[in-house]
Amino acid sequence: MDENRARHIVDALRDRGVPAHLERAAVSQFGISIALPDGRQAVWDTDGTAGLEAQVMLDGVLVGFVPEIEGSDSFTEEQVIDAIARTDYDQPVATQRRSTPPPAQPLPPEGGFFRRFRDGFRYK
Repeated sequence: MDENRARHIVDALRDRGVPAHLERAAVSQFGISIALPDGRQAVWDTDGTAGLEAQVMLDGVLVGFVPEIEGSDSFTEEQVIDAIARTDYDQPVATQRRSTPPPAQPLPPEGGFFRRFRDGFRYK
């Protein structure tokens, strides 16, 4: 996933109250990390493929996954945000809820005030 697209998605998810973070998988590979309440972490789209899928990790061990979402290779940012927000991680093979849960209290932007300084002014 492109860095700027991943950053926009993280910001939009945080506006919905989803604890999302930018995941740097490699030098030019980015994705989205979702902190789950029980200590697990869902890592979305860091493998460089066109489809949207995730791995659910606990202490570095794979404990579940989200299979590739049908048609996700042509999703817009809004559709990606909706798909991530609708995911139910309760089972080892995560599923999509029929409706998006109501937004929670917005979280502050990741990086705070010095975000653009730290990231080298690479984005708007």
